[in-house]
Amino acid sequence: MTHGAVVAREYGLPAVVGVEHATRLIRDGQRIRVNGTDGCVELLPGTRGAEPPARGPHPAHPRGWETAERRMGTDAPTPTSRWASARCREASRPADSPAGRTSWRPRRPRYTPPMNRPVRPPFGNFDIVHPALEVTDLLPAPVADALGNRDAREAAEAVLYVDTDPEKADTAVFCETYDAPLETSANCVVVAAGRGGETTLAACLGLAHTRIDVNRTVRKHLGARKASFAAMDTAVAGTGMEYGGITPIGLPAGWPLLIDEAVVATPYVVIGSGRRRGKLILPGSVLALLPGAEVLPGLCVPAP
Repeated sequence: MTHGAVVAREYGLPAVVGVEHATRLIRDGQRIRVNGTDGCVELLPGTRGAEPPARGPHPAHPRGWETAERRMGTDAPTPTSRWASARCREASRPADSPAGRTSWRPRRPRYTPPMNRPVRPPFGNFDIVHPALEVTDLLPAPVADALGNRDAREAAEAVLYVDTDPEKADTAVFCETYDAPLETSANCVVVAAGRGGETTLAACLGLAHTRIDVNRTVRKHLGARKASFAAMDTAVAGTGMEYGGITPIGLPAGWPLLIDEAVVATPYVVIGSGRRRGKLILPGSVLALLPGAEVLPGLCVPAP
């Protein structure tokens, strides 16, 4: 069972292990919902699948399978049970659960991988790599709080933290030092857009080998008369992060986050961690799920 959980983790798929009597409750052709975040499996209504084959006499108990199961001390359903027992169904169904839907939970609601398991980044040469959720103490408070948000737990589990030299945080030096392709590095910059005496701060995310089109695409999208890169002090004070390590994860509520479509299309990208030391690696598609995120075609243009 752990092999399936490991494979699911590597491919970013939901997985639940340790579900009792799953092979008896789930039938061929039946539709189910696997919630890897909450550790819950649900039988969806309307598709009960094929009836299980009839079982013959139990080889050791002449009175049948029901007697054998009772002697084994289990609550397994008998061949005549269509779903889980009424006690199991009512105990696990939320109050607002639609009628006719059955859900049950394993004994351990969440698979917790070992802390010392080997973690390999999809690219680069990094000596220290951890799932970001295991090292939130190394991250600024806004980033750690965003990763710990239960509503985004599944996406946060896909984020890796790699330890890097803060003196080599600048993109060109970082990519050369850690053998990270330039086209997988994404830079997050803070933009100040002004109109009618009011200034709006926004974040823009583009790949390192491109240039964010602030004067045209960003300005028009934000409906501003003028747009420019925010001053360093403004960016640091507004985000609560270190300059040179600003990341799109954990931005202030209400900030627009403009993402170039090439970033989302990249299988894995490396972004800042909120500090000059350390970087985050995650699937590009996960960035589109961040609060306030908007994917804009043409946000970036080729760098000169």
